[in-house]
Amino acid sequence: MKMIREANLRHLLRKQVNNRRPVYLSSHPLTSLLGSRRLFKAVNLDTLTPTMPSSMDPKGIVVFTSVGRSQYGFDIFTVNLNQTPITGSNSEHRLTDGISINYNAQFADEGQSIVFISERSGCPRIYLTRRGLSKPEQLPSVPDSLFHDRPIIKSHHLYFISAHEQPDKPFQSWSALYSTELHGKRKIIRLSPYGVVDYSPAISKSGTFVAIASYGSRPWEGDFHELKTDIVVFPKSDPNNRLVVCKRGGWPTWSGDSTIFFHRQTDDGWWSIFRVQFPENPLEFSEFPVLPLRITPPGLHCFSPAAFNDGKRIAVATRRRGKCYRHIEIFDLERKVFHPVTELLNPAFHHYNPFVSSDSESLGYHRFRGKSIEGESRVPHLEPVASPIKDLGMLRINGSFPSFSPDGSFLALNPALDENGGIKVVKSDGSKRWTLIKGRVAFCNSWSPTEKYVIYSSLGPIFESTETTVQIARVTFEPSYLNSDLQEIPCDVKILTREDTGNNAFPSCSPDGKSLVFRSGRSGHKNLYILDAVNGEFNDGIRKVTDGPWIDTMPSWSPNGDLIAFSSNMHNPNNVDAFSIYVIKPDGSDLRRIYAAGPKGSNDVDIERINHVCFSPNGEWLVFAANIGGVMAEPVSFPNQFQPYGDLYVMRLDGSGLRRLTCDGYENGTPTWHFGGELDMRRLCLGNDAGVELTGEFDEPLWITCDFN
Repeated sequence: MKMIREANLRHLLRKQVNNRRPVYLSSHPLTSLLGSRRLFKAVNLDTLTPTMPSSMDPKGIVVFTSVGRSQYGFDIFTVNLNQTPITGSNSEHRLTDGISINYNAQFADEGQSIVFISERSGCPRIYLTRRGLSKPEQLPSVPDSLFHDRPIIKSHHLYFISAHEQPDKPFQSWSALYSTELHGKRKIIRLSPYGVVDYSPAISKSGTFVAIASYGSRPWEGDFHELKTDIVVFPKSDPNNRLVVCKRGGWPTWSGDSTIFFHRQTDDGWWSIFRVQFPENPLEFSEFPVLPLRITPPGLHCFSPAAFNDGKRIAVATRRRGKCYRHIEIFDLERKVFHPVTELLNPAFHHYNPFVSSDSESLGYHRFRGKSIEGESRVPHLEPVASPIKDLGMLRINGSFPSFSPDGSFLALNPALDENGGIKVVKSDGSKRWTLIKGRVAFCNSWSPTEKYVIYSSLGPIFESTETTVQIARVTFEPSYLNSDLQEIPCDVKILTREDTGNNAFPSCSPDGKSLVFRSGRSGHKNLYILDAVNGEFNDGIRKVTDGPWIDTMPSWSPNGDLIAFSSNMHNPNNVDAFSIYVIKPDGSDLRRIYAAGPKGSNDVDIERINHVCFSPNGEWLVFAANIGGVMAEPVSFPNQFQPYGDLYVMRLDGSGLRRLTCDGYENGTPTWHFGGELDMRRLCLGNDAGVELTGEFDEPLWITCDFN
């Protein structure tokens, strides 16, 4: 009966959404005050059915990484275009306060207020600010959504992307367009038809029409360099009356009510801005989709356009050959020339996603705030992130591959995955960090559950061939140093694998501390082995666990030692992009696959890309990174993310209870689940009290190149 009631309620709620009946905002509990940050606990994202916390829900603390995000330091700036020349610091005005990261802004209606996204509450939410306002105002949004994007205010209505409604099928983004009144009942209305994925909204000058980059209702095809979206237009008053005005395009922007500019990658390799024009009422035009006109020339990349209302100019973000940084420029549509803006102000910073005021006098964008400006100037070692599960805390670490000490007081991590990385140890309250190994590449740490002074790691380059030398190391140190003022801790490094055995990586220590399971390419294929945790393989202390012409990787030993979970493509060895979860006993018996994206035999399970599997402290749950939720935003509008479809999920060991933990535009991965006593998240050291210097060092998307003929 319970299942029937829940199914009926889910159907009713979806019917309300499809009929545009309002879903009312509820109060959202403020669960903790963390310095200058407020952390909101969101509710269950996996269903439209309202749920109460369950005693069966997973508990503890999950610590993970988000690629590159810790160094963004984004604030929103504007430039007065009437002030000439545009040079010097006095030409640029910061509108946000240097707290967390702030991005994807728009001017609000006719004033100089801006609406923008900030992650100061633990996930992307919507805020409003203006010059002279000491603290931004949080605007109405969906309390149980972990993701909001691209907010717009027009005629006292707020439009935004949210991800609080799970689609009926896997491999489909949760991104959809919503609106709400800024006054009155503030009811949330879904504008995207249920099952349709929409990104990057834009509102016409009169406020009559909405344009979006739509993926439609088809499953995500794995694309992210250029999302396969179309430019779709519909009346604000009738969102189901949708019209595809142009195939292939993203990031639309209106000039008036009859012209849309957008970006796409051209056949010659350059990202360019295109234009489509139609009558004042596009719904009366019968010749859609139309062939768009390319506006910007080849020879440079142009992204994320913002049209001026005078119809004569567009602002674009550019990447030029021979230049290292993304900059904002104004393109004169009549003279066909570019006018630089941000390169004159901050030549060595990236600038993203321009926006223009309604009077065409102000131009805005977001960038790294700089080192000498007020606000947060340090990256915390650990940062709280909103969680959809009441008793499961989430912490983002500044580094990768975290592993807890036996008592949970410390974490081992890799600050980078190159020669500048090594191994560091941080207190679990984020107050201090020490260096164990520096000047060499290290990755994937496993702290011995029985020895508080032993950490295992992989030394050598990550994600290389089976022949590349990567070795398993046992790192020992004196634990009393973790109570000292030393910044670098003396340690002893003992190599446990032979140099001539190729690529040995991803160690995981057994609960009794006597053995390690790891991945090795010594046979010509990457399979799992177990070796002695003290003496390594040098006294016949090694044995094979899996064997086959496929890839088995990233193993994790269960808390009671009876199982090893890992990622593998053994179900389809020819596909090196699809990995699923497998478990096996340490003696190599009882191998079985755990299906996350669907039941056994379905097509969905064979396109799973699941990595970084880790057990919960009680051994009943698994946490892992997966591609099941698709892409949440246009990746070309962000700094580099290797896999922007990577989000964290939890699932029971029997394959039931799949829950999404993260939902954003980043690649989230390398999780660990806290074993041991409780961590007090209220005592985390945040703000400028601890951490490392915020430098703004991050990469542009590595798949964008200017090396064309």
